[in-house]
Amino acid sequence: MITARPASSRRSRTRANGDGTVYQRKDGRWEAAGYVLAPGNTRRRVRVYGTTRRDAMTKLTEKIAASNRGLPIAAADSTVSAYLAYWLDSVAVHHLRENTHTRYAASIRLHINPGLGVKKLARLTARDVRAFLDGLRTACQCCNQELDTNRRRCCAIGQCCEKRLSPLTVTYVHAVLKSALEHAVREDELPRNVARNVKTTAPRPRRFQPLTASEARQLLHAASGDRLHALYELALRTGLRKGELLGLHWEDLDLDGGTATIHRSLQRTRSQGLTVLNTKTLASERRIALPTECLSSLKIHQERQQEERQAAGTGWMGNGLVFTTPKGRPLDLTNLTRRFRRLLHSAGLRAIRFHDLRHSTATLLLEQGVDLVVIKELLGHAHIGVTAGVYAHVRLRLQRQAIDTLGSILGTTDDPDDPPTAAVVR
Repeated sequence: MITARPASSRRSRTRANGDGTVYQRKDGRWEAAGYVLAPGNTRRRVRVYGTTRRDAMTKLTEKIAASNRGLPIAAADSTVSAYLAYWLDSVAVHHLRENTHTRYAASIRLHINPGLGVKKLARLTARDVRAFLDGLRTACQCCNQELDTNRRRCCAIGQCCEKRLSPLTVTYVHAVLKSALEHAVREDELPRNVARNVKTTAPRPRRFQPLTASEARQLLHAASGDRLHALYELALRTGLRKGELLGLHWEDLDLDGGTATIHRSLQRTRSQGLTVLNTKTLASERRIALPTECLSSLKIHQERQQEERQAAGTGWMGNGLVFTTPKGRPLDLTNLTRRFRRLLHSAGLRAIRFHDLRHSTATLLLEQGVDLVVIKELLGHAHIGVTAGVYAHVRLRLQRQAIDTLGSILGTTDDPDDPPTAAVVR
């Protein structure tokens, strides 16, 4: 005799409409599926996985709850373009600085979407990504972005300029794609990050030409009569970044104790223009010792700024910044670059970037035998490997000097009357 299950038992095993379904797969994992809000104000069915039934249901419940709050959830069956739009606007925007977010968006708009945007996210393969990156390396960007059509140049007239992306840009685009797909893996939208499986050749480090000791002295002598003499002194003697210099406040300086606290940086953003932000990393927040020459020039600069404040009167727009315009406004980073180029020209020096002053500081310190750890802390690098990698050419020159010194010692003839030095082997 077959006994029917109680109605209450059947009802308890029935999930409410909209709660989704859950079942165990053949591979032992649990899979839960349900409908959520997707980009474009549509609803899509998403699937999540877990080692237990509760784990899978918890993940699905979180997605449905976020969907009910009006947050779109990208599904694996959406296109790469749709998923990247969701990731930029709903995920990356919360943990990226504004300028970094802008660069990510530009990489997606100009390169990733034209190359991979129409492909389904779940069907994207490592071969697709590799072919896409190879195309970036070889394709003319004027033709890819259809700039030649509007300007009647390049491929539009059969004379391709072959303007290709630099290896550094290709690596950056690859990094943006990897970051987006990594989030899809964390949210169980994808089983693996196919972009991470594609290996790209590391771009050659950018060559820079730091100032020699004589050139540095020549620059400081030429800047002695400049209104921003104190800024150039700080840049060359401490290795501060351009944004860190322009973001310095007087309250950050201890002129009696001879120290400076670095924790802010002046940046230009699309939404706020010139604005002072926190440094990009915790390692960039540091306290450094100020050389005597910098303390003297800063005190002179402070007196000059007081005179400018009095001359400007009510037109003074100062907000505590050390380096400002004569009216107290923040100095524009681009304008400082122009001033620096004019200073180099007047000093009769070769053209270098402002950032090369920072490289010059580190190079000169290394050549004087200063420990790499001290230089790393002064520059605010996150890891000592960054310092060692950037200034490998200097270390190689120091190694050559050390080898030559050892060679001169080994090449000398000992006095036979002198007893050999005892050596302890450990």
